[in-house]
Amino acid sequence: MTTPDDTRTRILAAARELFAERGYAGTSLADIAAAVGLTKTAVAYHFHPKDRLASELLAPAADDMLALLGTDFPSREALVEALVTFAVRYRSVIRLFMEDLAGDDADGPGTEREATVRSFRDEIFTRLAGEDPTPEMRLRSWALLGALQWGAVKTMDVPEEQVRDALLASVRSL
Repeated sequence: MTTPDDTRTRILAAARELFAERGYAGTSLADIAAAVGLTKTAVAYHFHPKDRLASELLAPAADDMLALLGTDFPSREALVEALVTFAVRYRSVIRLFMEDLAGDDADGPGTEREATVRSFRDEIFTRLAGEDPTPEMRLRSWALLGALQWGAVKTMDVPEEQVRDALLASVRSL
């Protein structure tokens, strides 16, 4: 017999995979239901509205990001390696934000979720660039963040270890 927790776990796993493959907007509750062998009503019972799914998928990434930001890394290189590992581990979540949920900074204050992402981004940038960065260090730090985000998001079909190795090699000089 399947317990409600097992059902929620199966729904979350299917949603993570489908959001990574098709995007948030391109995935319906019916799609998720079909992937786990349930009815749309059963999925909606556990996760209604659909953004509750996204929130539950984002929570572990947010917790790990807080832990990462709370770590005193011995060097910028150690921080970069931790960021690469994070980006690869959570690339489906990063894609969810970047391509589906996040608003542009110019769109105004946005949602609390978007503000949290901007806060994480700004803290990471400060940790990478330093408190009073030179123009070169600012550029290098933004380039590194962009490489991590897009490198992880646009390689969903590539094995994690391969993405991690390639990203590390690419960003070490930034």
